[in-house]
Amino acid sequence: MKPILFKPLFISLIFSFSLLAFLTLQTSRRRLKPPAAAVSAGGDADLRIRSGYSSYDAYLHHQLNKTLNPKLRTIWKTRDWDRKVRVFSLFFTSLKERNLLSNNSKSLCIGARVGQEVAALKRVGVSDSIGIDLVPYPPLVIQGDFHSQPFDDENFEFEFSNVFDHALYPEKFVSEIERTLKPGGICVLHVSVSKRTDKYSANDLFSLEPLIKLFEKSEMIEERRIDGFGLDREVVFRKMVHSKNGRL
Repeated sequence: MKPILFKPLFISLIFSFSLLAFLTLQTSRRRLKPPAAAVSAGGDADLRIRSGYSSYDAYLHHQLNKTLNPKLRTIWKTRDWDRKVRVFSLFFTSLKERNLLSNNSKSLCIGARVGQEVAALKRVGVSDSIGIDLVPYPPLVIQGDFHSQPFDDENFEFEFSNVFDHALYPEKFVSEIERTLKPGGICVLHVSVSKRTDKYSANDLFSLEPLIKLFEKSEMIEERRIDGFGLDREVVFRKMVHSKNGRL
């Protein structure tokens, strides 16, 4: 009986490792060197990169260990689904009431996993919405690395993310948002300030100042405290039509 019982588990493990290898190959074609251990991003002590990554592949493997975890994915798609869609719907409704989001906003959710954020946008009437994550979840989420978004320049009016802390290269994370966001477009980030996040985070943020500095083509227009699944700040940026030096 044992071989019969273990066969499904064995097949599942083979499939998971095969998918892991395939995704790593696809997302790491353009090699990035890992930052030096414990070196702050941009020389700012209030944004610290966590140590322990020997290569970009090692970082991707670490992130995929969470994203591909079958128990977590089952929870995200079942027990957590309604709760998270409901809470995100409230966040997005608030943005609409503040004229920061509209039904006509072409929208992107960055690090969307199984797409609760995308489902919430569609629920509140923002139908042209998509998510990206290392692992796709059709039709709500396509495969993509937030350090190198798979989209053309100036493609979206609205971008949202609550995974800034997972960025190994925060400057690339932000520059890709600004590249794909249209002038006048809105970016909303949910972040944790001065509180260590989970073991899959790649950086720690101790004030909003280094985050604001990273947005070279945008201005921060709002900031407020929230209770967002362990994250405590909502920060809103608008991409400028003209940059701070007069050019965009």
